[in-house]
Amino acid sequence: MEQLLELWHNTGVYQLTLDQFVMILIGLGLLYLAIAKKFEPLLLVPIGFGGILANIPGVDIAVGDGVLHQFYMMGIETGVFPLVIFMGVGAMTDFGPLLANPKTLFLGAAAQFGIFATLLGALVFSARGIFDFNVAEAAAIGIIGGADGPTAIYVAGQLAPHLLGAIAVSAYSYMALVPIIQPPIMRLLTTEEERKIEMKQLREVSQREKIFFPLMLLVLVALLVPSAAPLLGMFCFGNLMRECGVVERLNFTVQNALINITTIFLGLAVGSKLKADQFLVAETIGILALGMVAFAIGTATGVLMAKLMNLLSPLKINPLIGAAGVSAVPMAARVANKVGLESNPHNFLLMHAMGPNVAGVIGSAVAAGILIQFAS
Repeated sequence: MEQLLELWHNTGVYQLTLDQFVMILIGLGLLYLAIAKKFEPLLLVPIGFGGILANIPGVDIAVGDGVLHQFYMMGIETGVFPLVIFMGVGAMTDFGPLLANPKTLFLGAAAQFGIFATLLGALVFSARGIFDFNVAEAAAIGIIGGADGPTAIYVAGQLAPHLLGAIAVSAYSYMALVPIIQPPIMRLLTTEEERKIEMKQLREVSQREKIFFPLMLLVLVALLVPSAAPLLGMFCFGNLMRECGVVERLNFTVQNALINITTIFLGLAVGSKLKADQFLVAETIGILALGMVAFAIGTATGVLMAKLMNLLSPLKINPLIGAAGVSAVPMAARVANKVGLESNPHNFLLMHAMGPNVAGVIGSAVAAGILIQFAS
């Protein structure tokens, strides 16, 4: 009988706490959103599954020598996994629309305002006792407004690793909800006539321009914001492999096998931070709320910048493409195109929106470097 009691006491059912049970349900919820609703499945499937594993009682899989903790130590604490994914994103990115219409760089930059506005907002709320975030934590939360998952994970891993799970889930959830969150904001800030604006076809960009651009971009940004060099450097390196035309094997590997393998390990490592004692805290609600605010402000400021540019220039641009500056590539660009088609069936904005979309990736990397330099 004593042996049976000991066996029962060693089971996960006996050791399971209410908090762990809730986190397992949250992990299952993330899997449901990924599989049934197709919300960022490439990340939410491993994150959700990792979150379930991390909350299995009696197994130290997410701490100490546990395999998930080892993934975290190897790839997120060092910053390797987000950087490798950024290299893959660079290899899949076409700078052509941005180079064909360089003005869209301002739209990508304006959309990053949500990051810094949320940083200041988190500090104000903390000063008033509503939340309890320090500067590093507020910076890590603000980066959610860039709508760039790898960047959010990289900054959180550097500045606030204990908030990594909540920040990653928030960032990828809002990225998946781009088609729901952005259109009401875009319609609210634009008139029907503005949404009908048709833009001229983009010029053809030469291969030489595409080769020189990532090199010039890296040098200029690295000299101004050295802490942005790791993220932007990997991004530009991946893009150079894409455009130079002499390393097709490497380019194919980075775009496919390498980024896929890294995504698996990254997701499981992030899932290890969904432990009940780290996630089920009051700060998580604050992170989710502030993340939504950051994303909404970024969308709004991108649209407003486009409207301002139309006041200052005789060559009009459709303000809808400003919303693509939040850098959720390519979903934000598709949403801008869809909303434009609703007002004008002949208004094809996809390629035009890819300019600020790509600029947003650059902007979020620069913003990440500034935050790390400022808050470290």
